[in-house]
Amino acid sequence: MNRHLTLILVFLFAIVLTSCNQTEKYRTIKLAHGLDINHSVHKAMIKMGEDLKKLSKGKMLLEIYPNQQLGTERQCLELLQIGSLDMTKVSAGVMENFAPKMKIFGLPFLFRDREHSFQVLDGAIGKQLLDDGEKYWLKGLGYYDAGSRSFYTKEKSINSPEDLAGMKIRVMESVTAMDMVRSLGGSPTPISWGELYTSLQQGVVDGAENNPPSFYLSRHYEVCKFYSLDEHTVLPDVLIMGTQIWNRLSEEERTWIQEAVDSSVKYQRILWAEAEEEALAEVQKAGVKVTRPDKTLFSKKVESIYEQYKDDEVMYPLIQQIQKTK
Repeated sequence: MNRHLTLILVFLFAIVLTSCNQTEKYRTIKLAHGLDINHSVHKAMIKMGEDLKKLSKGKMLLEIYPNQQLGTERQCLELLQIGSLDMTKVSAGVMENFAPKMKIFGLPFLFRDREHSFQVLDGAIGKQLLDDGEKYWLKGLGYYDAGSRSFYTKEKSINSPEDLAGMKIRVMESVTAMDMVRSLGGSPTPISWGELYTSLQQGVVDGAENNPPSFYLSRHYEVCKFYSLDEHTVLPDVLIMGTQIWNRLSEEERTWIQEAVDSSVKYQRILWAEAEEEALAEVQKAGVKVTRPDKTLFSKKVESIYEQYKDDEVMYPLIQQIQKTK
């Protein structure tokens, strides 16, 4: 009799638990990216998760998967499109393969300086480009600062475009990036970020190009002892959500997410500035020779890329709008 009573009580307790779980509704957003947990972007995402939980009073939670746990940037975008992942962060260079207008950011020497880039990204042009991804099932939410990209190499400094002649330079899977390296005299070689360290070690490529924090945190400075700050592109990171989940969210949920994103963007830009200074100091301590070549030598070499867009009725007006932005 006691045994039967115990079973009944357990059964009733299970029903109560199930009922509690059903009334305790919350949504978990899964976010994947390819960066190290010490990167400013990851730290900003941690803040985004905290803010989202606070804004939603615990109804929305953020679950973060760093270090390519769920795949490369390209693979994460594909997962977003089919609804198997909710959110990701990718470079605009990778995004251009999915939302073609994003290739505008890969154009070398497009921005005058960092402030000019922020004016564009935070303004009407930046929003237009984020919204443009929706037709490809990708909802743009905001831009993280990824600084300026420059060349780092194994054997010598890149002081002029002529120094790139015959060199194999790793680039992202970006047509614009490949065109840029080609126009400067190098041989562009697309390789995934996760495979780059080994490729540099084994001589598959002679160098790569990226921003200071990525160069430092990836430990590529252990292989490449020359970093030439020509700052050829200011290529932002883009925070993306799949439209499959975005379209299922209520207006209130969308507001919570956007507010959390906007706050994390401001926070990340502060962290980024600090990370750049630290990265350059640390790689120099490790024996890397950091140089600042004359940028005009490089910008003149890539003018032909802009000429290719003269007859493009979509891209050329966009280039002109960016150049006129103050």
